[in-house]
Amino acid sequence: MYSSIDDFMKMVHSKSPGEVEFHQAVHEVTSSLWGLLQEQPHYIHAGVLERLIEPERVIIFRVPWRNDRGDVEVNRGYRVEFSSAIGPYKGGLRFHPSVNLSILKFLGFEQVFKNSLTTLPMGGGKGGSDFDPKGKSENEVMSFCQSFMTELCRHIGPDTDVPAGDIGVGGREIGYLFGQYKRIRNEFTGVLTGKGLNWGGSLIRPEATGYGCVYFVQAMLENADNGLGGKIVAVSGSGNVAQYATKKASELGAKVVTLSDSSGSIHDPDGIDADKLAWVMDLKNNRRGRIEEYAGEFGCEYLEGHRPWKIKCEVALP
Repeated sequence: MYSSIDDFMKMVHSKSPGEVEFHQAVHEVTSSLWGLLQEQPHYIHAGVLERLIEPERVIIFRVPWRNDRGDVEVNRGYRVEFSSAIGPYKGGLRFHPSVNLSILKFLGFEQVFKNSLTTLPMGGGKGGSDFDPKGKSENEVMSFCQSFMTELCRHIGPDTDVPAGDIGVGGREIGYLFGQYKRIRNEFTGVLTGKGLNWGGSLIRPEATGYGCVYFVQAMLENADNGLGGKIVAVSGSGNVAQYATKKASELGAKVVTLSDSSGSIHDPDGIDADKLAWVMDLKNNRRGRIEEYAGEFGCEYLEGHRPWKIKCEVALP
């Protein structure tokens, strides 16, 4: 039995050295549970904590693909299948240069709890690659996705592991991944969520996360006899979640004044109305442009290399 949280964390550090993000997530969860564990020591004796922090399976694989110059590039792919205690692994795929095992273990670990709280029979997992889709052509993104799925397809399935999108993996990437899965497995199964409506996707799914974020904020404010109406809102990001959070916040009477991407942020004190948001959605979802272009189009401030948190606001949506 571990005598303290620090004692337990020493074991975590020794088994997973250098995984800073994962260590932080484990420490936060353990700290919140420690009082209960002292009252119910049979959980400790049964090794529940040790089982919670150890993924059931970690898959790391090579992803070779060919760029438009004809050169072969190689990235690293991951799938952390963390827990299937109550159902198939479920969690997103992230394509971003920062992706490493520590980040995916941290995300997969938290996904276990998030999915269980839905009361649906879903386990938790996370995956992705250090591939960066930004600046890549359609052909290069397709080439990478097909190579990635050629390996991943043997580890997933509707009753085993059901990936979804995440940062760098939107409807386009999910479409390429699903097409390759279907080609190799010779079956049309719902093994990926986030598909387009034309090949088995769900209505309202693109809006769900952004809307949910704003509904949650609105419920908190209403509990304090307040609301979003008239509030100045700062939104971080400009992808799917940020777009629909901006849309719903505006519909509820707020004024959204910021958006951002990895290059910087825009500050539009006049507010991002429906027409401006439609322009952003075309920029990001179709033209794959940078948010800096918004500043040039609408004559507002662009904060290169900065996140939007220096902008004065009443509600911040990270």
